[in-house]
Amino acid sequence: MSDALIVIDVQNDFCPGGALAVAGGDEIVAGINALMGDFDSVILTQDWHPAGHSSFASSHAGAAPMSVVDMPYGPQVLWPDHCIQGSHGAAFHNDLRVDGDLIIRKGFNPAIDSYSAFFENDHTTPTGLEGYLRTRGIDRLVMVGLALDFCVNYSAVDAAKLGFDVTVRRDLTRAIDFDGSLEAALKGMADAGVAVA
Repeated sequence: MSDALIVIDVQNDFCPGGALAVAGGDEIVAGINALMGDFDSVILTQDWHPAGHSSFASSHAGAAPMSVVDMPYGPQVLWPDHCIQGSHGAAFHNDLRVDGDLIIRKGFNPAIDSYSAFFENDHTTPTGLEGYLRTRGIDRLVMVGLALDFCVNYSAVDAAKLGFDVTVRRDLTRAIDFDGSLEAALKGMADAGVAVA
């Protein structure tokens, strides 16, 4: 078996001081860097939204950040504007090693959000990561990064459904924990067969 480390969205806007800061988001950087040498492949994901993205509260008149609306693909949390293409907020944390094999950008379609490294939020449109892993012969994944209850969770569950052996390193993730999202994510990952170590 060949394994890959998947580093999810360790970007400035998800770290303290960012537009959608996850508490302690910067505390995991050194541990992730130290882990990279243990893997055959390292893949980083990057939230990469155009300005005015449909998942931003500012794109919906009168909507408050963290409210939920129905989109054609299902319920969507409306986020503060974050990770706008080319901005400081979208850049990887300054201390993060970015010498991996591949960077997957997601959320660039203005009409649909993309939490998962594998699919947009319609659960149908692929990012191409699955094909990359298959052609590399990689079948075992370890996931770290931000945020545990959204992008890490969605990526891990999708990977497990696709037949990958998936472990999430809880010590190298941090959660938003919005309205019970952390508890729901942990249950969903367990139900999908994801190991949370």
